[in-house]
Amino acid sequence: MTKRYADVIIDIAHEKVDRVFQYRIPEALSESVRPGVQVRVPFGNGNRERTGYVVDLSEEADYPPEKIKAVISVDEKGMTVEGRQIQIAYWLKSNYGGTTIAALKTVLPVKQKQKQLEKKKVLRCLSGEETAQAAGECERKNQRAKARVLMALQTEEELPYELIRQKLHVAASTLQALERQGYLRIEKEAFYRNPVKAGDRSETRPVLHQAQRHIIEDVLADYRAGHPGVYLVHGVTGSGKTEVYLGIIEEMIAMGKQAIMLIPEIALTYQTLLRFYKRFGDRVSVINSSLSAGEKYDQIERAKAGEIDVMIGPRSALFTPFANLGVIVVDEEHENSYKSETTPRYHARETAVEIASLCGASVVLGSATPSMEAYYRAERGEYKLYEMRERPGNSVLPAVHTIDLREELRQGNRSMFSRKLKELMQERLSGGEQAILFLNRRGYAGFISCRSCGHVMKCPHCDVSLSEHRNGILTCHYCGYQERKPAKCPSCGSPYLMGFKAGTEQVEEAIHREFPGARVLRMDADTTRRKDSYERILSAFADEEADILVGTQMIVKGHDFPGVTLVGVLAADLSLNRNDYRAGERTFQLLTQAAGRAGRGERPGEVVIQTYQPEHYSVVYAAKQDYRGFYGEEIAYRGLVGYPPVEHMLAVLIVSRVQEDGERLGREMTNVVKREMADVARLRVIGPAQAAVGKIADLYRHSFYIRHGEYQILVEAKDRLENFCRERELKGQTVQFDFDPMNTF
Repeated sequence: MTKRYADVIIDIAHEKVDRVFQYRIPEALSESVRPGVQVRVPFGNGNRERTGYVVDLSEEADYPPEKIKAVISVDEKGMTVEGRQIQIAYWLKSNYGGTTIAALKTVLPVKQKQKQLEKKKVLRCLSGEETAQAAGECERKNQRAKARVLMALQTEEELPYELIRQKLHVAASTLQALERQGYLRIEKEAFYRNPVKAGDRSETRPVLHQAQRHIIEDVLADYRAGHPGVYLVHGVTGSGKTEVYLGIIEEMIAMGKQAIMLIPEIALTYQTLLRFYKRFGDRVSVINSSLSAGEKYDQIERAKAGEIDVMIGPRSALFTPFANLGVIVVDEEHENSYKSETTPRYHARETAVEIASLCGASVVLGSATPSMEAYYRAERGEYKLYEMRERPGNSVLPAVHTIDLREELRQGNRSMFSRKLKELMQERLSGGEQAILFLNRRGYAGFISCRSCGHVMKCPHCDVSLSEHRNGILTCHYCGYQERKPAKCPSCGSPYLMGFKAGTEQVEEAIHREFPGARVLRMDADTTRRKDSYERILSAFADEEADILVGTQMIVKGHDFPGVTLVGVLAADLSLNRNDYRAGERTFQLLTQAAGRAGRGERPGEVVIQTYQPEHYSVVYAAKQDYRGFYGEEIAYRGLVGYPPVEHMLAVLIVSRVQEDGERLGREMTNVVKREMADVARLRVIGPAQAAVGKIADLYRHSFYIRHGEYQILVEAKDRLENFCRERELKGQTVQFDFDPMNTF
């Protein structure tokens, strides 16, 4: 059916995207009005003609049809950058659910215009001789501040405003008075905040090996031939994937194109930015959550103005408004952080492919441990696959030792470190080499339970256990609830309340006990809260100001420290015990990535994996750095049970104030799917049931899942459920959708 009404944003002012206006589409414009196009519409009481952007289309009117004004015309100049962003927002809403406004606020992340910064300079209006005479006149009149300014300008035609103010101790009113007298002129020049700190640009370019050159030439040849594609670069850790990205981007810039470089964690920004700055200078910028609102706003404005060629950042950098986008690189494409945890729950990989198709750009995905989704598509020919199986030069993959902690315990070792790890740590400390200890877990302590009756201390507002912190405070990491640890069990009165402690602080303490002279840096959520803390810790370790770096997942993702020759993986199998179909994949990726941090320089590396499940296939294949072996076993399991990527999955979460209301809505929604899509073969509905965490902040959570081999069938199911919820006009309940979820509800 033809869409009869258009939702329009007037002028796309970022701070006003919380409101759209509905217009009728005249018959003559029905073919040309679509999401993203620029239109002219009557606006306000006087029906003044204004520019707007179409953000959505509908068949039904939100207001009495006779009161809805009509679109006047469509701008035929073609799609603008803003229009393209609107198209992307519409695609997000259609494919991932949620509201138009939520999608727009995702694509237009800078919501409020920031004050433009200005530089001022003071220019001399008279000759040097005349200025000296004026200075003498001021001295005679005892106007010493004016005299100081004029004497400084006698030999310089212009000086920075702030320099005069600070060094000559002159008030602004004095400079204004001299300007009124015609002695000088104050000029203002707008400038953008730049979060990239300029440094040494000297760069030693490595000689590219044959595999690197082949990938670069192949991607660029496709682009020049007008057939940009999606490419998966599967390279072992340290194989030189970043040099491939740099080579492709450099050639794109030479063709007048721009590039987006996605990185998964804010912690990677420092090293990545440094390498890109050395290659591209001030034409590269960064955007991430550590920037101030003003810095973020200015990076978007610089991109619009064409002042930068490369934007580096996490998934939000995807929406940089480049006019001539040539390539999107998604480094470490397997990372969970590329999936949004808020509505719309988009995945950066799929969104990058959609944006590239709109812009005629290439997409390069890279990883030592590709996601099952990416490798599955590469095997099916949807992506072009490149393999880089060796490290360049003399660098070789590290030797890996898998330690069975059950055997360590049987032999009386109750330490956090196995005997092999302690031996190798001592060798590194004695030899002046560096080590990384990776803890597959965040936080100082796990849950608190009673050793007598088994009672677990839980949050009264959420269906989760409380975690103990060093100050004796029990904290809920979902809602923030806190209480002091009781002296006795509230259930049976036993004094034996104890926590299962395994955190980075405890690891650091254990290192100091075992190796008193070791210099230790810790990198986790607690030590990286302040701005620039990532850069400070990483640069200190890179400069060899510490012997051992201890941390959680953020330290094993993409970092390159030539001095590191030992990596110890503590509690390697904790991630295997999650109730999640991706647990095996995540464990393999973490262990492989952690092992890849060792031996990236001239000296060979060693890795110690400590585990209670050394026989698990994720651990076995990670120790051998055998991705193909792992993929073969894991994809067989996914196909057997119908999990992504073999089939697609739609997760639906219902949050309600009253538990019974959530249960009832879940049953009604699953019945809608079963009734209205009964003719769809192989459509499976699982649930509804209580979510894995059944209550958070006194809100009850229920979920169900829909599975099918075709993604668009699940989009249709989502559309039907959204229509049902709109008709029901839900109160006290919310519904969220997640396609191919990274974490089950």
